[in-house]
Amino acid sequence: MSPRIFILSAQNGIICLMAIFAEISVKILTRYFIYLSFKGTSYHGWQLQPGSLSVQKMLNDALSTILGEKISVTGAGRTDAGVYGSGFCGQFDRLSPELDKRRNLIFRLKRYLPPDISVTGTRKVRPDANARFSAISRTYMYRISRVKDPFGIDTGWHVHGDLNIDAMNKAAAILMKHNDFTSFCRLHSDNRTNNCTVFSAGWKQEGNTLVFTIRADRFLRNMVRAIVGTMIETGRGRITSEDFETILLARNRSSAGMSAPARGLFLTDIEYPQEIFE
Repeated sequence: MSPRIFILSAQNGIICLMAIFAEISVKILTRYFIYLSFKGTSYHGWQLQPGSLSVQKMLNDALSTILGEKISVTGAGRTDAGVYGSGFCGQFDRLSPELDKRRNLIFRLKRYLPPDISVTGTRKVRPDANARFSAISRTYMYRISRVKDPFGIDTGWHVHGDLNIDAMNKAAAILMKHNDFTSFCRLHSDNRTNNCTVFSAGWKQEGNTLVFTIRADRFLRNMVRAIVGTMIETGRGRITSEDFETILLARNRSSAGMSAPARGLFLTDIEYPQEIFE
C-alpha cells in the first residue's frame, strides 16, 4: 500500500482532513570505488579547479559519457599539481545496482581517457563507505635521482652531490616518535588538526635512485615534500638528526627546509578495512 499523506485545510471555520494516497519513488544509489593511476605532469592536481585541467574533471567526463548519466567522482584526497598517483582511489554513486560488465567499462575508460590516466578497476562498497574518510592508511613514495637522467626528468628529483642515506634514515625514524607535523604543513591550511600517525618511513637505494617511502594514517598538504626537502639537508650534513627533531618539535613551517619538487612524489597505496566492501 502506498503511504498516506494527510493535508489539513481550513474553510469557513471548519477544519477538513483529507487523506491522499500517493506513490513515492525512492531512488537507491549504489556506491563504487574506482582505482586509477595518473601522471600528474599535465594536471593542476586531482581536484576540480575553475579554468584548470584536473584528473577529477577528466574522469568525471569519461564516466558520464560512457555510463550515460552524470557521474561525479570524489577522490581519496587532494594531490598537488605535478604529483603522481600510482594507487589512487575515488568513489562514485549511480542508480544502477550493477555496472554493466558487458559494456566492458574498464576497457572503454582506458580508450576514452588520455594516455596519462588509466583506470585499473572498480569495486562495489557499502553505502556509507568513503574513499577519503574510510581509509586506514596511505603510502607515499618519493624518488631522487643520483645521476642526470633525461628519461626520468619528469618522475624524480635530480639532487647533486653526496647524500648520507644512513643519516637520512636516522631522521626518518624520528617521524614515528611524534604526531604533530605542523612544521611540515603548508602555511594557512584549514586543517582541523596537524596530528598524524606515521607507521613507517625510510630510505633505500635502488640503482642510481634513492627512494623514500612513508606510510601514515593521514597526511597534511605538502607534508611529504617538506619532509623530503628537510631530510636532504640531513643527507648533505648541513643539519643533524637532532636538529631535524628540533625542527619537527618547533611546530613552525619556517624552521623546516624547502619543499622537494612535486615531480618525484607518488601516492602509491591507500588501505581500507575489508568490511566496507560488498
